[in-house]
Amino acid sequence: AAAGSTVELGCSAQGDPAPRVQWHKERGDLPWDRHEVDREHTLRLYAVMPTDAGTYVCTAQSQLGTAAATARLRV
Repeated sequence: AAAGSTVELGCSAQGDPAPRVQWHKERGDLPWDRHEVDREHTLRLYAVMPTDAGTYVCTAQSQLGTAAATARLRV
């Protein structure tokens, strides 16, 4: 991604009951005031910087278990 751009990372999780979905960065924190997660569990990172580069993990958890997927961001 180009520095200063907005990045969207999608995460699809379905089930009954609906799983609880969370995003985190593998080494570090999500940018405190430059991210949001919408109803479809898409993580948006605004005005990305080189320090935002890394691996992001989407975790879906329900009574039936846990599933995770990763995305690597390069800035």
